[in-house]
Amino acid sequence: MNFSAWQLLGLGGLYLSTLFALAYLSERGLIPLRWVRHPAVYILSLGVYASAWAFYGSVGLAYEYGFGFLAFYLGICGAFLLAPVLLMPILRVAKSYQLSSIADLFTFRYRSQWAGTLSTLFMIISSLCLMALQFQAVMTSINVLTGTDHHFWVGSAFCALVIIFTIFFGARGQSRVERHPSLMVGIALEGLLKIIIIITLGIIVAYKVFGGFGELNQWLTDNAQRVSSLDRHLEDGPWRALLLIFFASALVMPHMFHMIFTENLNSQALFKASWGLPLYLLLISLPVPLFMWAGIKMSVPTEPDYFILGLGDRFNLPWFNAVAFLGGLTAASGLLIVSCLALASMALNHIILPVYQPLARRDIYRWLTLVRRLLITIILGSGYLFAVWLDGKLSLSILGVLAFSAGLQLLPGVLSVIYWPLGNRYGFIWGLITGFTLWLMTLALPLILDVDILSWGLWPTDYRLNNNDWHYYVMISLTANISVFVGLSLFFKLSTEEERAAQACSVDTLMRPSRRELIAASSEEFKDFLSVPLGQAAADREVNHAIAQLQLHEVEFRPYALRRLRDQIEANLSGLLGPAIAQDIVKQYLQFKPASSVTPAQDIYFVETKLEDYHHRLSGLAGELDTLRRYHRQTLQNLPIASCSLGVDLEVLMWNQAMEQMTGISAPQVIGSHISSIEAPWAELLFSFANGEDRHVSKKRIDLEGRPHWFNLHKATIDSDAAGQVLMIEDYTETQLLEEELVHSERLASVGRLAAGVAHEIGNPVTGIACLAQNLRLMTKNEEVLVAADQIIDQTQRVSRILQTLMRFSRSGNYSQPLQHEPTQLKRCVDEAIHLLSLSAADPQVYFVNNIDEGIHVMGDGQRLVQVFVNLLSNARDASPQEAHIWIDADIEDYTTRIEVVDEGAGIPSDQIDHLFEPFFTTKDPDKGTGLGLALVYSIIEEHYGHIRIESPANPDTGRGTRVVMQIPGAAIDTTPQTEEQTES
Repeated sequence: MNFSAWQLLGLGGLYLSTLFALAYLSERGLIPLRWVRHPAVYILSLGVYASAWAFYGSVGLAYEYGFGFLAFYLGICGAFLLAPVLLMPILRVAKSYQLSSIADLFTFRYRSQWAGTLSTLFMIISSLCLMALQFQAVMTSINVLTGTDHHFWVGSAFCALVIIFTIFFGARGQSRVERHPSLMVGIALEGLLKIIIIITLGIIVAYKVFGGFGELNQWLTDNAQRVSSLDRHLEDGPWRALLLIFFASALVMPHMFHMIFTENLNSQALFKASWGLPLYLLLISLPVPLFMWAGIKMSVPTEPDYFILGLGDRFNLPWFNAVAFLGGLTAASGLLIVSCLALASMALNHIILPVYQPLARRDIYRWLTLVRRLLITIILGSGYLFAVWLDGKLSLSILGVLAFSAGLQLLPGVLSVIYWPLGNRYGFIWGLITGFTLWLMTLALPLILDVDILSWGLWPTDYRLNNNDWHYYVMISLTANISVFVGLSLFFKLSTEEERAAQACSVDTLMRPSRRELIAASSEEFKDFLSVPLGQAAADREVNHAIAQLQLHEVEFRPYALRRLRDQIEANLSGLLGPAIAQDIVKQYLQFKPASSVTPAQDIYFVETKLEDYHHRLSGLAGELDTLRRYHRQTLQNLPIASCSLGVDLEVLMWNQAMEQMTGISAPQVIGSHISSIEAPWAELLFSFANGEDRHVSKKRIDLEGRPHWFNLHKATIDSDAAGQVLMIEDYTETQLLEEELVHSERLASVGRLAAGVAHEIGNPVTGIACLAQNLRLMTKNEEVLVAADQIIDQTQRVSRILQTLMRFSRSGNYSQPLQHEPTQLKRCVDEAIHLLSLSAADPQVYFVNNIDEGIHVMGDGQRLVQVFVNLLSNARDASPQEAHIWIDADIEDYTTRIEVVDEGAGIPSDQIDHLFEPFFTTKDPDKGTGLGLALVYSIIEEHYGHIRIESPANPDTGRGTRVVMQIPGAAIDTTPQTEEQTES
């Protein structure tokens, strides 16, 4: 029932081709996006952890350590159950700063390229053991199924297939390290297929070997001695070390870091995986004891690792072996693909690029893609050659222990990233070197090369390593690592950069960047500066991509926006070139201006933004303080007085709603800008006041839309860590206009008070002239002289009437006198108003047509009614064209007099009619009206118990003209002639 090696290879090729096809369909969008992004795909892809060791090696582990094999599953389950406090902080840092590997994380946190390079080298060494485990499992399974001992070329062909798949979907023209949805779909299919196969085979074994689960329990009872390995007490095995190294694997192993953090959808997906992956691993672990017991019962001749393949021979079921081989192949290929992809990225960023960087004139993206492909080929090829060289010397469980125990040395550094801000580069690097050296001396060299350095006589006592005590050596190396890490971290002081990075990574603190100004004054200058290290095309692409991510303007000038852009570019370059090189490029080519003598304040707006994103996670006292902060900020935002706050560098930090309404500039437009760069005329007004020494400025005039406005300005200095100043602006325009109108009114009142004296002084000569003219009429019979005398008398009478009219109008509006409600002839009031307007030579020249009957009287104050008509007729004249007519009509309706004033002007827009009686509202030019005339008219009509309204247009056919309609209580006047008897009486 033996298979041929090429048949098995064809089965493997068919499986990988299926992955190709599914991933290709996903990439082309033929699979619905909601399926691709479903959390179940993410959870199944995390099943890459269950590699060939889970499929084969767990059986051997159970055979050797009993229930200790569960540590392989329980360790990583513990890490996921602690996801909110363990995995989520790392995810936050990785997403924020585009950290795609554990080496990126160390380089960013410890601000040292050596931290990333050493961790990369050590992880490559440990991962070679893990990849060799996968290749060895596949090749050995082929040996078991074919009955031969070695198939180098078959293994080489399998290795080539994996390389092609990894390159095609993991390093195919990617401009930067991002998620690979097509790869995720393929790995998720591998995870689904793996769990289906192992559970199906477990059920078949239970019924095929034991006749069912009830009979299985009876067989276990009858053969307690033969299956006593699972009954071994946990104290007898190295389960604590196993639990610890598998717990750490979720954080430090390259393939798990890549799947958990780099390929992560969002935080919600990780929360669902915190219970989804433990459930998945529980289901996979259930059949492991079944395979071991069935192998014992059936006396399978293979090693315990491959009991599942030997059972197929016992059953004489070829398809059983084919399915089992396919399950092992899926488990091995998934881990090989993801591990190699992660290691290639680490090697590129932390080994290749620190030594050699492509010239700016090259296509950097093409170069990076080619190098990544070459690294994938080298790493996978090395793993395969290492497996060939070992030639089955080490069991799968030993290879797994070697790989995961080496990764354990990175655990102190990871925990320090999120929980110990005092850890520094010296402690991490030398602790890692110490731990890895001990791992190499006590585990790697003795197991792989059979070299026992401790037996060379270099030590005071004769001591030889015991391979069965490997768990002690793991704990010793980890303890030494932690001791050196803690000791050197406490001895050496953190650098400023490390301290800032520690704040960014810590779960308890929030990094507050300094608000400093960049040398580059715009996003276009960013492109020019970055073109030196990256080339013009790459610089344009990176800057434009960062602008799109932040949703900024296409060309930015705001200092705050430029700082955000700088940080985003550094994060993107970190994903492309690694954190150390990205930091060097940004630090060298996007420099800050030299710090002034004043310590730069912290970026309060940045802190506010982060707190808004973080506030829902605050509780207790921190939550109450945040609520208080939000309350005070909302109070400032809703103040009815316009206000803004500035930093010491005059950068706008706060711009409240009243300021938005006053200036017409929204807060997002101005926040982060220098106060001198906002729109005119506010820039000059606020900049000069902020730089001035005066704390209060009154009645500062600026022109807005052709009209003058006056403002009162106040400022206060903030003395705290966030030094700066607060500006408050009060719109004084209405009050200023009212003051000017009052001054004008007082001026007119003064003229009115002088009118009596002037009239008296003029009246005396005029009276004398009239007397002389009358005497002249009596002294001569000359017709010409008599005509001249009559003309003189007429003119003197005209002068007298003018003086009387001025005297009466000067007294109008004198509210110190009570309102006189008496019958008043309406026609006389209109004539007097027309007469007053005729004294003015103002254009245009119009014709007033007074159609009011002399018999119409109203109850009211004649002088105040004259003032009403002066304002209405003046407005009508100003709105009318040259030689136009203005009609004044009146009629009596019941006891009310209805008065109309109609002109031939352009009319009034309908949206302005409701505002015409408001003080200071005017449709005239600023120098031709104050907006108080109609308000005064409305007030006088109200005092006369009347009503007034304005209709426009007056003529619907032409759409021109305005009609003012007033209704005032009428007065009944008896105009019947009296009889002679009535007169005498």
